[in-house]
Amino acid sequence: MSYVGRFAPSPSGPLHFGSLVAALASWLDARAAGGRWLVRIEDVDAPRTVTGAADAILSALAALGLQWDGAVMYQHERTARYHEVLERLRRGGALFRCECSRREIADSAVHGPEGAVYPGTCRGDRAAFTGETDPRMGSCAVRFAVAGGEVAFVDRVQGRVVQDVARDIGDFVLRRRDGLIAYQLAVVVDDADQGVTDVVRGADLLGSTARQILLQRALGFAQPRYLHLPLVLDARGEKLSKQTLAAAIDPANASVHLAQALEFLGQPAVDRATPRAMLGEAVRQWDPARIPRRAGATLPAMMPVR
Repeated sequence: MSYVGRFAPSPSGPLHFGSLVAALASWLDARAAGGRWLVRIEDVDAPRTVTGAADAILSALAALGLQWDGAVMYQHERTARYHEVLERLRRGGALFRCECSRREIADSAVHGPEGAVYPGTCRGDRAAFTGETDPRMGSCAVRFAVAGGEVAFVDRVQGRVVQDVARDIGDFVLRRRDGLIAYQLAVVVDDADQGVTDVVRGADLLGSTARQILLQRALGFAQPRYLHLPLVLDARGEKLSKQTLAAAIDPANASVHLAQALEFLGQPAVDRATPRAMLGEAVRQWDPARIPRRAGATLPAMMPVR
């Protein structure tokens, strides 16, 4: 199968250095494989969407020379598709309606590596659940019933990863109490519909991968290869993000930003001519084996946090 990669930012703010690292790594991996590189705006979580952020991200990518293939996909345009897949899972007996509040779950559950583990309180309602038109839905969530057993996969940087989703996470949400589709379902459907073969993204999503594999299996979707990058941390050791007020990438300093991102990814230095020339050399030298196998690392010394 031909390589298809993707970069899927959430439009909750401008492109920052942490996002650039993920975008650059996924772009280089696709181009080095002679594959396609897609861009998807993950705006399924409408309350977190910032007006104008999607356009700003796309403009920054273009200015950096990270050109994508085909049209940009927007999750907010795909709501009907997500609900179609949700109904398919319900017909297969994989879903149930959940009335539990976050406080109730936190008070009654044990805690795993991802937080409170859902205790299965409403799981017995599976057979009676008639879908989103169920008159009892109200402000209930819809959860995926997780069968026991471990999920294992080999990450191209982090190595073999094993997670028992039933023990560590429990039955997880696919449609939120506010009616919005959860990230775990949207990303699986989007990757399958776009034919994505390789997912390159930050290690903060490593813990989501086993859940996504369970959904891929339940839906008969192909499982992509995964490569989880170390996260860029600020001086406080926190993930560089829009929430921590990370500075936006300045396209006027494209060559500097690209050089720093390549350094962070453990790649050989390139001649700082133009962004286009830098990217061409970086593609020829791209070696995922040089990416540090770690959860996160601080910013390069010359990169300001704000």
